[in-house]
Amino acid sequence: MEINRYEELAKEIFLASLEVYKIMGSGLLESVYEMCLLRELQLRNISAECQVTISLQYKGFNLSKEYKIDILVEKQIIIELKSVDSILPVHEAQLISYLKLADKRMGFLINFNVPLIKSGFRRFVNNY
Repeated sequence: MEINRYEELAKEIFLASLEVYKIMGSGLLESVYEMCLLRELQLRNISAECQVTISLQYKGFNLSKEYKIDILVEKQIIIELKSVDSILPVHEAQLISYLKLADKRMGFLINFNVPLIKSGFRRFVNNY
């Protein structure tokens, strides 16, 4: 995927998150935001799937451990959703690990339990 497309999608992901936050507010379960954001992305004609499984690979071996990505956009961008009082370093490490395990370049950590969605929106890159 070319860099301009990543930037276009990043903008649309932020705007879609803003729309979900505007309608739903804060304080709900992550699963609610997941379903709403997935629908909002689809309404914007952006391909997205939820609860995408990635396998743990180690030295070329597929180990019997799987992780679930909350939302995968255009098969390239990972979105990890939270509804917590504050983002902890472990939440950031989780997304960074998912980016590496899935070999993706960009991801977003979005916390909907904030007074302003902008403060809950974080972008991460992996070899970008």
